[in-house]
Amino acid sequence: MADATTYVFDADGLIMGRLASASADILLKAAREGRDDKVIIVNAERAVVSGRPRSVLNIYHKKYELNHARKGPFYPRMPDMILKRAVRGMLPYQKKSSGRRALRNLRVEIGCPNHLSGDLPEGHEHGDDSKFRRALPDRFILLGDISADLGAPAHRWNGGDQ
Repeated sequence: MADATTYVFDADGLIMGRLASASADILLKAAREGRDDKVIIVNAERAVVSGRPRSVLNIYHKKYELNHARKGPFYPRMPDMILKRAVRGMLPYQKKSSGRRALRNLRVEIGCPNHLSGDLPEGHEHGDDSKFRRALPDRFILLGDISADLGAPAHRWNGGDQ
């Protein structure tokens, strides 16, 4: 399909819920119109979750502890999977084929892959984040810090300093 576009969002300094909502909106509109637009979110570990850090960590610990190790429901620890789960929660992926198609067209990355770090390849463009980019709130925590507190291997995005 010639009209398929890949939107690349840098999550650095963006509020996770606003980014997830905008990504879900792009994916769902494209899936319903029959286009194959894709969304790639890079630097997922630098996304911002607003609120007091201790209360946010308590919320994520409760979500993570709901699971049974083998039976589920499974809640991710890695920042890319937490962000993908947030987008998934905004898509009708269980009820409609357009929601499933939209979820297949989402990719979330820890860090920034080499081919997306400089000029973007053909068919890729930076996503318009001007509608939901805001100044950082007074109280926030980074998604990477939440993941590290849940027990995820933080050396994967900190470059080995831990």
